[in-house]
Amino acid sequence: MFGIPGKQAVTITPKAAGQIAKLMAKDGHTGLRIGVKKGGCAGMEYTMEYVTETNPLDEVVEQDGARVMIAPMAQMFLFGTEIDYEVSLLEAGFKFNNPNVTEACGCGESIKFKDQDTAAAS
Repeated sequence: MFGIPGKQAVTITPKAAGQIAKLMAKDGHTGLRIGVKKGGCAGMEYTMEYVTETNPLDEVVEQDGARVMIAPMAQMFLFGTEIDYEVSLLEAGFKFNNPNVTEACGCGESIKFKDQDTAAAS
């Protein structure tokens, strides 16, 4: 487990938990794995994928019927992040309120971290 003992790596808002639980139930997925990878105009991008089994090295966060797994190499980048789900007139989707991000591109899909020299993978 990465981070502070007894403290979850990420928090999930009730809206996000509801959406994740709905997605899990729809196709029988075990949860949603979140990671980061190199790419995008700011250098890094979030990744999200459905999973049917947990990697023993994943950090698992469960809340209100939702299960999120954080890929091992992403744990240090995502620690302290709040996962939200927002619906607007033009779009709906997950939003990451991440205190570790130092820059984000205009489209909001690419991010930069303070110590980005460290290779990260999902």
